Amino acid sequence: MVRENETPAVVKHSAAAPDTFSWYALYTRPRAEKLVFSRLEEQEIESFLPLYKTIRKWSDRKKVIEVPLFSSYIFVKVNRRQSYEALKVHGAVRYIMFEHKAVPIPEYQINNIKILVGADIDFEISSEKLNTGDSVEVIHGVLAGLRGELVRIKKKDKVVVRVDRIDQNLIIDIPAAHLKKL
Repeated sequence: MVRENETPAVVKHSAAAPDTFSWYALYTRPRAEKLVFSRLEEQEIESFLPLYKTIRKWSDRKKVIEVPLFSSYIFVKVNRRQSYEALKVHGAVRYIMFEHKAVPIPEYQINNIKILVGADIDFEISSEKLNTGDSVEVIHGVLAGLRGELVRIKKKDKVVVRVDRIDQNLIIDIPAAHLKKL
């Protein structure tokens, strides 16, 4: 974490060339995801803020609002130079690191999240570690091409899409007939 009077250190990327672009999870201050996202867009830094619609209830009304799928996380596709620029955005805190190196997130995991938030279906979010199951791919319907892990929860077939670097799972009800084993 960068303190107010310190300059953030240049992020070391794992085995990537300086001009190679990769996806990274950028941790933000609480409830600052949309602000950081808009500032990254202003700087023309490719970013992705997955949102989902939910109903919020107040004493006098209900309203459908969009909230971040992963609290305090934004995904950015940057090279070494841009990684420093993204970290300087007000509200950005740090990258998800392992052994002092920013951990890249595979492109297919970002694509899986994009498929899910664009599909307008119900899903659950879980951060618990799940037992490894069969790797599967959805072959029918609006989620065709989605890859994940098959688990059985409460006698229903569910697909788990894991975003390993931030320890989050997206859990979706899906008929077994729509899946093929990889």
